[in-house]
Amino acid sequence: MLRSASRIWGPSFLGALLAIGWPSAAPAQAPKPPAATPPAAAGIGATAKNYVIGPGDVLDIFVWQNPDLSQKSVPVRPDGRISTPLIANIVAAGKTPVELAQDMDKALGAYIRSPRVTVIVSRAVGVLSQIQVIGQVTRPESIAYHEGMTVLDAVLAAGGLTPYAAGNRAKLERKVDGRVETLHLKLSNLINKGDLSQNLALQPGDVLVVPESLF
Repeated sequence: MLRSASRIWGPSFLGALLAIGWPSAAPAQAPKPPAATPPAAAGIGATAKNYVIGPGDVLDIFVWQNPDLSQKSVPVRPDGRISTPLIANIVAAGKTPVELAQDMDKALGAYIRSPRVTVIVSRAVGVLSQIQVIGQVTRPESIAYHEGMTVLDAVLAAGGLTPYAAGNRAKLERKVDGRVETLHLKLSNLINKGDLSQNLALQPGDVLVVPESLF
């Protein structure tokens, strides 16, 4: 039709028709927004792979698209269990947030279709989620673990070494597969000489021991 019209009225007339809205093609459709996807199960900072939940910790539980099943400030009881809607008792202590979320997925699968649970440790106070610093430090104490925590972080949080500390005879005790492994550290070299090879990454439950100097 446009070709025959160009012979009759010429290109100027066709331009005028197009300017006032001559239909030339179907209107483009706006792209559809991407479908929402459920969040992956996560821990402290969304990523604490080695974090171990312990009694006394406080958890936030989120069930994707099921706000009635989600709960905040869920305490881990002394027996290591928690209770949430539809799950009366489930063991939380000794598990990472991801492991607990996976176990809750299975438990809720009996009631809802394809549950996706996210577990976040909102407050870490349990023994399994702490670092203990003992011996010749200014303030021997238990320190709440956080992702990326190092030996130097723990020493500074405990106020540093005392004048009587044998820093280069320090040791880090860590439980691995039910047995305790001992890692020897030279804290004096780390603090006084900047030897970062001694600044090991910590894991929940680690015990840093700083002995007294023999001289």
